[in-house]
Amino acid sequence: MTTVDLPLLPLGRGTDLNSERGVECPGDLPTASDPDLVARARAAKEALGDKVFVLGHHYQRDEVIAFADVTGDSFKLARDAAARPDAEYIVFCGVHFMAESADILTGPDQQVVLPDLAAGCSMADMARLTQVEMAWQAMAEAGVAQSVVPVTYMNSSADIKAFCGRNGGVVCTSSNAEVALTWAFEQKPDAKVLFLPDQHLGRNTAVLQMGLSLDDCVVWDPHRPNGGLTADQLRAAKMILWKGHCSVHGRFSPDVVDELRAEVPGINVLVHPECQHEVVLKADLVGSTEFIIKTIEAAPAGSAWAIGTELNLVKRLAADHPDKRIVFLDKTVCYCSTMNRIDLPHLVWALESLVAGTVVNRIEVDPETERWALVALERMLALPGKTARD
Repeated sequence: MTTVDLPLLPLGRGTDLNSERGVECPGDLPTASDPDLVARARAAKEALGDKVFVLGHHYQRDEVIAFADVTGDSFKLARDAAARPDAEYIVFCGVHFMAESADILTGPDQQVVLPDLAAGCSMADMARLTQVEMAWQAMAEAGVAQSVVPVTYMNSSADIKAFCGRNGGVVCTSSNAEVALTWAFEQKPDAKVLFLPDQHLGRNTAVLQMGLSLDDCVVWDPHRPNGGLTADQLRAAKMILWKGHCSVHGRFSPDVVDELRAEVPGINVLVHPECQHEVVLKADLVGSTEFIIKTIEAAPAGSAWAIGTELNLVKRLAADHPDKRIVFLDKTVCYCSTMNRIDLPHLVWALESLVAGTVVNRIEVDPETERWALVALERMLALPGKTARD
């Protein structure tokens, strides 16, 4: 097999369609097939008026973002929806767990719609309630469960949030993970944390922000007996990391960081904390999606940046800041496949259905799950510092 040296090109400044698929490529997202869709979306939204509030996650397609009333990360958007109690319909252009959070935080008279029910999250799907309950039982049998405080990332299903609520745990975002972990370690003598479902955010926060060592961390694999861990390993650990990851952020590699530094002197590497530990160690700055956006907005003209996060956002930043050199931190296309299920045809269908009086794809969290998930969310909201950013 012949290896090919793939060039790294600034977004929007040159293309190599045979190799660099993160610039322009056959893998780029197609335009909507119906040229009238934009007009139809605009007409449906105008017909609904203040009855509808459209939320657009930063990783959505541009064609969808164009119709969002607000943009942001998942928890910020859910809180934005809760702040609009007069909006009868909340159309969430994101993924399933985000729409669940919006349903939990909004009023009983508001209905949350997800334009495509197939828009899920691979990370959230890596931690199923039955798996977590089995892990909890195994920890009890190992004699450590009484010391474990569960902490779940916002990128998790409502029933995992509820599990944390029932068991004295809390939800966190990528911005306040350190604060949430500090709180968790204060809850019990000799406390341990079960961190769900993203092992990378848990490890990066514990080691790089809180001073724990890699030896303090173990990984629970739900597909192996007892998580692949011995009772002694569980007793010695401070952080029990669930074996989950983001399919986008997990792709970035430390080798590409090295290549970029060699090719672009003075380049700044900016990544999300869901990236692998080895990538984060080589980065100049690490932070949430909102942090990434604000950093680029404040960066001086002429500065060079390699950004490790979802490609829709990186391309949007490159287009919005032509005075800066922005490079995508991967050699192949890296869209979030489930986020991109929300396209203009699905959005138009959802809006036009609402105009016709039909609520499609409503996301409803059952009352018991909602009650306990809200407990975990309210614990997070009570933590010091900012809690409205993922």
